Amino acid sequence: MTGKTAHPTLASADLDDISKLPRNAWCAALDDTAEELGYFEQLGRDHACAFIEGNDTLLVSFDNYEHSTKTSANGYPEAFNLALDNGWSHLSILAHNGPAAAKWFRSPAVYDYFDRLVDDGFFEEYDRVVFYGAGPNGYAACAYSVTAPGATVIALAPQATLDSRLTSWDNRFPSTRRADFTSRYGFAPHMIEGAQAALVLYDPYQTEDAMHAALFNAPHVTRRPVPHFGANIETSLVDMDILEPLLIHAMEGTLTPAVLTRLLRARRHNMPYLRRLLREVEAHGNPHRVVALCRAVTARVPTARRFRMALKSAQRAIGSQSDKTTPKSADQTETA
Repeated sequence: MTGKTAHPTLASADLDDISKLPRNAWCAALDDTAEELGYFEQLGRDHACAFIEGNDTLLVSFDNYEHSTKTSANGYPEAFNLALDNGWSHLSILAHNGPAAAKWFRSPAVYDYFDRLVDDGFFEEYDRVVFYGAGPNGYAACAYSVTAPGATVIALAPQATLDSRLTSWDNRFPSTRRADFTSRYGFAPHMIEGAQAALVLYDPYQTEDAMHAALFNAPHVTRRPVPHFGANIETSLVDMDILEPLLIHAMEGTLTPAVLTRLLRARRHNMPYLRRLLREVEAHGNPHRVVALCRAVTARVPTARRFRMALKSAQRAIGSQSDKTTPKSADQTETA
């Protein structure tokens, strides 16, 4: 044990809302907060790091200006808030400037920073280390986890690489076509080989995300499909109030498949998820499945207007099908 203690004076609720600030002011606000709790350091022109001194467990996350200001309640990276509230030590690597490709943290300045952490034995000071990120940030969490052998990785819909020779089927990020994904920390599935365990969550209906997830193929990797969670899985997890318990279990070493399954059951009460599921069921043209889903939802939420309307429509469709398939009676046959 290192004897580290959680910072006693600040929680996420105490932070000012910085979600509306322009880039430079946002970065300055993070600088002020991190300097109070640990340190803040620029990593070249496009990146920075913020460190919170907490307890003996370390959460390493990756985030960027656009993602934080759009998805977090106060504009700070979501992992930054969770680390404050749970007393964890936290290292947040931030992309706050530069071209869109900077979001994947492909920068010599970032490479050098992690090299320095390894040389200083930084990760060895902690009892448990968890790398976390979503999308491009999930790619970076996987890629840089190689610097902390034995760490746990939690990646939400990560890209494996954007090297066009391997992923020519992913045309979502045209600005990265000239970015280098072949040098150091390049191919994320190879970089997690030293991790104790890795969890990759992805929505199988997001085709490119599912194809990237398939590249993370190793015995210590759990690939868990989460259908209808959408393109932004982190937002769905926050809406369902399960991102924090998911990371808590990871930080405590108790994130088993059974625990994950139990956490994901929260989707049954999440209306955005249920509406996406309803659209999928309706698209398949099976009114019986629509009825089953809508009855289950309206039993829990009687005011769910969208589901009440869908239930009535499906019931009418079933009745119409029944009328067409009912044999004619003898009297009807004679009249005909």
